[in-house]
Amino acid sequence: MNSRELKRIIRADLFRYFGKTSLKYFLKAYFTVPGFRFSYYLRKCGYYRNKGKGYYLCYIFYKLILRHYRYKFGFEISEYTKIGLGFCIGHFGGVVINPAASLGNNVSVGQGVLIGKNHRGEKAGAPIVENGVFLAAHCIIVGSVVIGKNSLIGPGAYVNFDVPESSIVIGNPGQIVSNKGVFGGYDEKYFYE
Repeated sequence: MNSRELKRIIRADLFRYFGKTSLKYFLKAYFTVPGFRFSYYLRKCGYYRNKGKGYYLCYIFYKLILRHYRYKFGFEISEYTKIGLGFCIGHFGGVVINPAASLGNNVSVGQGVLIGKNHRGEKAGAPIVENGVFLAAHCIIVGSVVIGKNSLIGPGAYVNFDVPESSIVIGNPGQIVSNKGVFGGYDEKYFYE
């Protein structure tokens, strides 16, 4: 990844909060939206981690800042986690995402969300969350499962099974109540320009 790609990723994240990517909205998001500020440092930390030995001090610098915001805002997300463009943390605090998990483009995460790894049994592994998924407050997704694109996981839902594309899941244990989706799908190109 080069610096141009990093800027593109940060702009895509910023777009999810305000629908604009100018410097004015960057500053507004940085100073008023904890989720954006955290994801900004998460992206920078991941970028310098992958740059190699010559950038080790930059990586350590951003890692320390990321750790500070991890404790301040309550977001436990590692720079090793694979996260696509347009990542949005909608509310303050309590988000835990296992480093082995994979999130697609335009994924929205509410407060108290847990995306965890299962270490044994037939579902051993970490979840894959595809493009355009909305994870509502306090939902839990565990194990080697795939959450299909444009799905919604409702508040407090517990999901340990594969969710087909454009589904709505509610309850504990989770149940699929619709396969018609709620978004009508994302025009992915729209979010990246």
